Amino acid sequence: MSEGMSVDKVTLALDAEGGDRGPAEIISGALQVAGPELHVRLVGRPEHIRPYLPREAPVLDFIGVEAAGSVISFHEEPAWAVRNKPDSSIAVGARLVAHGAAQGFVSAGSTGAMVAAGLLLVKRIKQVKRPAILVVLPGEGGPVAMLDVGANADCRAEYLLDFGLMGSAFAHAALDVAVPRVGLLNIGEEEGKGNELSRVAHGLLAGAPIHFVGNVEGRDLFAGKADVVVTDGFTGNVALKLLEGTAGYLLGRVREAAAVNARSKLGGLLLRPTLRGVKQALDPEAYGGSYLLGLRGLLIICHGASSSRAIANALTFGAKAVRNGVLTRLEAELGRVMPGVAPGPPLRD
Repeated sequence: MSEGMSVDKVTLALDAEGGDRGPAEIISGALQVAGPELHVRLVGRPEHIRPYLPREAPVLDFIGVEAAGSVISFHEEPAWAVRNKPDSSIAVGARLVAHGAAQGFVSAGSTGAMVAAGLLLVKRIKQVKRPAILVVLPGEGGPVAMLDVGANADCRAEYLLDFGLMGSAFAHAALDVAVPRVGLLNIGEEEGKGNELSRVAHGLLAGAPIHFVGNVEGRDLFAGKADVVVTDGFTGNVALKLLEGTAGYLLGRVREAAAVNARSKLGGLLLRPTLRGVKQALDPEAYGGSYLLGLRGLLIICHGASSSRAIANALTFGAKAVRNGVLTRLEAELGRVMPGVAPGPPLRD
């Protein structure tokens, strides 16, 4: 945490021009949650931001504008764009975190650019080879942390080992799991199943100083067999979007069935509180964003189609992480489970 920054007042940078819906939706989300305890610095081209800010309102005391000159599109090569467009909203936002001017950065822009900005500008925690995107899923016995879900499409077994170590540390530090159970997403439970990446990663994870419970299948993600599920970014992203799509489809079919006749409508009314809870648990906008784990600062990645509600939730999610000291606790826990990790300069919670 930077000297002089207080957890009583969290300052987060927000990419005002990242995402599919444009500045109006993003800024609306910021206006919903900005206040004395959460200051938001909108990063983007001022002429594209100011038309969506109220002329006079108390919330303006807690909203700032950080000028950027360009935006990285989803079609640009991420690392090239971060290097060659230092005035882009993602590069500017990441530098605010790296320099301690913000305690976190939220963006619904290019995921690849956020990963590149994290690596090039914010930097990795010592000994972590690659950052990973971590999401928290609902499980029968409590939340389940899954990583990677999109930062690294091509992985080495050593990356998956790091993901297991980081996931275990996160579950202990942020989810209060005393001894996190770590599983490897695979096509079968038996040792030796899967492709070469899975088999080598299984051996590495089995020898790591964590509670490794072996392979888990896709059907086990919600079953409470593991507190942390490790996979490569390609498989994890496909699995996550499949879960989101399936949940939306099933809830839609339940709503249709509840409208068939008077009896089904009555049943639907009785089930509504339960279904609302299920929808909330599976709603990707409930958290609003995902951690980019393994960096020396807090970066939160949102879905490109995020609504103002998702942006508001992502900011709230980020502020909670800062107040809970998640990054500092994560590094301390990594020092326990990852040989060679020595405390570095203070992390920017």
